[in-house]
Amino acid sequence: MQVDNSDPVLSVMSDPFFEEPRKKPKMVHEIGQDLAAISIAELDDRIAALKDEIQRLEAEKAKKSAVMAAADGLFKTR
Repeated sequence: MQVDNSDPVLSVMSDPFFEEPRKKPKMVHEIGQDLAAISIAELDDRIAALKDEIQRLEAEKAKKSAVMAAADGLFKTR
């Protein structure tokens, strides 16, 4: 049986390595963006979102630092 490659749905279905394109998450704020047209409420929302993201980054950094410290302790030469 031959696959009809003129039909994009069938050609995708027959490709075992096909992956749906991943959608990028909507950016809350772009660094360096012009802020003149943004309302105070929107600025407050963006500040809150960025603070949440900073907390998330700091938590991840702390986890990685703990793992690194544990590994250093395990492999430290005596």
